[in-house]
Amino acid sequence: METISFHGEYILLGQFLKLADCIDTGGQAKPFLQTHAIRVNGELENRRGRKLYPGDRVDIEGFGEFRLVQSPH
Repeated sequence: METISFHGEYILLGQFLKLADCIDTGGQAKPFLQTHAIRVNGELENRRGRKLYPGDRVDIEGFGEFRLVQSPH
């Protein structure tokens, strides 16, 4: 499981996909979500605006499993 750190209270799923190197631009988020099964804390998710919080686990078909942590600054 890979750890992804971010700043702020939460991160949107579309932004997370860029941090996890699944997509290169935000415009690729919608088609990516339509073609890959993504589970957030075990539940299927397809909304790029889904808020992800520290401690959430994201499993992306073909890319692996990730855990989110908040950056100290």
